Amino acid sequence: MVKVVIFAGLFILYSLYSILIYTKGTENAVALSVPEQSKISKGKELFQKNNCIACHQLYGLGGYLGPELTTVYSDKNRGELYMKAFLKAGGQRMPNFHFKDDEVDAIISYLKYVDATAVTYKNPE
Repeated sequence: MVKVVIFAGLFILYSLYSILIYTKGTENAVALSVPEQSKISKGKELFQKNNCIACHQLYGLGGYLGPELTTVYSDKNRGELYMKAFLKAGGQRMPNFHFKDDEVDAIISYLKYVDATAVTYKNPE
């Protein structure tokens, strides 16, 4: 009985956390043009198709093998050039997916959008 209560409590906490992340964490309205929306959608599709979430986190959810990517675009130590280098060539733990230039740009646009919507996730400076 104790295990059931603990499981139920953890499940409820996880559910509340998920609701918070997917509502308050993305409530910032970002105005986008139609071409930008299309590019972001393509980047999201590539992110999902290549199962990037298995190794990387967005909004605190996902794998732990790779770095957290929610605010990678605005990170002073990483940013667009950092992402471009890893997407083009891979790394020690990241496979080389052989992305084309337009695919790299689409994924970076998607991560830039994620970064812009992560208002409650960013650390105050």
